[in-house]
Amino acid sequence: MEQEINMSLRKFLKQVGVTSQQAIEEAVRAAGGLDGEVQAKVVLTIEELGLTHTVDGTIGPDKKS
Repeated sequence: MEQEINMSLRKFLKQVGVTSQQAIEEAVRAAGGLDGEVQAKVVLTIEELGLTHTVDGTIGPDKKS
């Protein structure tokens, strides 16, 4: 059973990653690009488990050394 949950979880997270990247890329294009960094936040909620998980980060152009 744990393996079935693991595969389902991986499938869900892959969908989240792919669709989130597409949405961000579309928003960046609509904004005419990014001049600098923007703050991003993802909130994962599973009400039945009482789970709320937040990830904060920064999106922007890669900095060259």
